[in-house]
Amino acid sequence: MALPALATVGQLAAWMQREPAELPEGAALVLDVASAVVRREARQSFTRGTSSATLHPDGGWVVLPQRPVIAVQSVRTGGQLVPSDRWQLVRDRLAVVDDQAVTVTYTHGYASVPGDVLAVVLTLAGRVLTNPSDLRQESVGSVSVTYSAETIGASLAPADRDLLARYRRRVAVVRLR
Repeated sequence: MALPALATVGQLAAWMQREPAELPEGAALVLDVASAVVRREARQSFTRGTSSATLHPDGGWVVLPQRPVIAVQSVRTGGQLVPSDRWQLVRDRLAVVDDQAVTVTYTHGYASVPGDVLAVVLTLAGRVLTNPSDLRQESVGSVSVTYSAETIGASLAPADRDLLARYRRRVAVVRLR
């Protein structure tokens, strides 16, 4: 299932200081793509939803991949429901009694898109709409405009990545068996 864009066409128009009718027809598509790029970089969906993940405990703990965690609906191991007194949610981590793989169904995400994430989506979409032909330089008569490398293509600038870094997991543990 496709996730909704992290920003609306109305927000994009306001960000670009234009009227919504002044934006090209493809503005919604650009927002969808910009949202996908941001989600991929942050490894977070940001929107409120319910997911299931099969995770392998390490020292009796599993870390739920999507944040913030709102609630855990169920924990299963070997297809069997684990009673709620056999696990405990602590922020985005789940303490489990056994060291067997667990499938956790949980609700996660933000009630509204965080401001810094919204800024990255709108900035990226604005860059794509401002320079749709991916021009490096453009001249008309005596007027010349040079675009920075960050304005070419639907890619994130280093500053955008820095803003999204706090949403990414910093450490991953891989256990080889």
